[in-house]
Amino acid sequence: MDAAIVPILLFGLLACSLAVAMVLASRVFGPSKIGTAKRMPYESGMDPIHDTRRRFDVRFHLVAIAFLVFDVELLFLYPWAVASRDEAGIPAVLEAQAREEAITVGASGTALEQSVQHSVVDGRLVIFCEVMLFIALLTLGFVYAWRKGVFRWR
Repeated sequence: MDAAIVPILLFGLLACSLAVAMVLASRVFGPSKIGTAKRMPYESGMDPIHDTRRRFDVRFHLVAIAFLVFDVELLFLYPWAVASRDEAGIPAVLEAQAREEAITVGASGTALEQSVQHSVVDGRLVIFCEVMLFIALLTLGFVYAWRKGVFRWR
């Protein structure tokens, strides 16, 4: 057996044994009285005393959708922030592409470095403008939702 697989197998074995132990402990130490209240369905802290086709206010859904939109915005911003963070402040991928293009053209020495720096700065500007456009569109959506009264709770 490969030595690199042993920790993974131990982790899997430990996880499975812990799950089985928790289920068994629940059976042994948990309450076992069964009554009508325990057999009754229970949903999100609300007793099921109304009809199942009860109407919900649309504001619940609007706030949930607004939350998801801005949560997804953050998910799109994280990769951009990580990719644009380099020790010199220059994304490594853009620098490598610019260096490759400059070598292909035949630039040497100072011209090569200037070409790389110019290409990287242009690439960063394009990426920055794209992210700012993305944030502006989401801000526009937020202002629209605010003006429509989505966040106003009556």
